[in-house]
Amino acid sequence: MHDGSSRFRNMNGETIHHFMFVSSFTEYTVVHRANVIKLDPAIPPSRACLLVCGVSTGVGAAWRSASVERGSTVAIFGLGSIGLAVAEGARLCGAARIIGIDVNPDKFALSKKFGVTDFIDSTSCIEKSVSQTINEMTDGEADYCFECVGRASLVEEAYACCRKGWGKTIVVGVDRPGTLLKFTSTEVLHSGKCIMGSLFGGLKPKSDIPILVKKYMDKELELDKFVTHEVGFEDINKAFDLLHQGKSLRCVIWM
Repeated sequence: MHDGSSRFRNMNGETIHHFMFVSSFTEYTVVHRANVIKLDPAIPPSRACLLVCGVSTGVGAAWRSASVERGSTVAIFGLGSIGLAVAEGARLCGAARIIGIDVNPDKFALSKKFGVTDFIDSTSCIEKSVSQTINEMTDGEADYCFECVGRASLVEEAYACCRKGWGKTIVVGVDRPGTLLKFTSTEVLHSGKCIMGSLFGGLKPKSDIPILVKKYMDKELELDKFVTHEVGFEDINKAFDLLHQGKSLRCVIWM
């Protein structure tokens, strides 16, 4: 629990901790009221579960953290499930151009479903950096840049192609603890753009998650396309194998 205690014991009386404060793999659980949100019972559990972390984090990063404006240009570094959720959020906000950057060119066809309009295979950027390529594509820079991988070098690339004067670079990916970013004070001061972190997409769960549920029920937020496989709990290891092999975008596991 939040105070370090636990409500669970095994058959030998030993303490079992609440994984991520909720222990969602248990049939019965005890959670702090801060971790409970009342949802519209009409939403299927197989879709509501997507709003616990991944999809809500990406959509929220575009919607709440960046406040993407209609008609703007967005660049997303990394098209995993979080990056695609950022694209979905940017699409909902009305972005005119969404540029996806990834090392896997096969991601482009999939990412189009989420609103990505342009794609850059970063492995093909040999003579020019990714940021230089984006600057040329946009005849300037992107209004909003999202780093969704967890690499300091990509955060710096995102910042380099973020529009001077008002651009925002949003850090969503989780890097190794202690990793440092390298910016000169002149860059930060004279560029007039900002860099910020986005934890859980900047959402206020109690108020924002119900809004996302309503958007799904109103067919605005398209959660269904995030689910590539549904497996039973007894096949949980199969789900992880699919993720490791890159064959799954999001697995829904049934108890």
